[in-house]
Amino acid sequence: MDEPEIRDCAERAYARYVDLIGRKPAPMVADYGAQIAAGEVHVATDDDGILQGFIVFRPEGEHILLENIAVLPSKAGRGIGKALIAFCEDEARRRGFGAVHLYTNVKMTENLSIYRRLGYVEVARRSENGFNRVFFEKALT
Repeated sequence: MDEPEIRDCAERAYARYVDLIGRKPAPMVADYGAQIAAGEVHVATDDDGILQGFIVFRPEGEHILLENIAVLPSKAGRGIGKALIAFCEDEARRRGFGAVHLYTNVKMTENLSIYRRLGYVEVARRSENGFNRVFFEKALT
């Protein structure tokens, strides 16, 4: 996938949060070109190779940081996000990492419950770069 497709998916997936947060969420202004070049962006496509969603993660210290996950709104509710997170966790295990860390905006309340259901534990809340974030981690066994 190329950068414009990834950016378009992020724009669509996060557009509903702009008014709620009061500005564009960080994934709407990320440097996807650099992330793609670094091998940090992984995509989910349908059988025809059409982008459905993507995930961005990278090693950070002793864990994998899941930085961003986005699914096209028209494809939401089909398990794509859950599959992308499982891919991230499997890749972390394969690379020998014992945990995945992630964060989300405190106002993205549905994400808070989704991550908890997937076994992530809230470890902190703090403001970073002007965003009020909730930090989670999941130990991999």
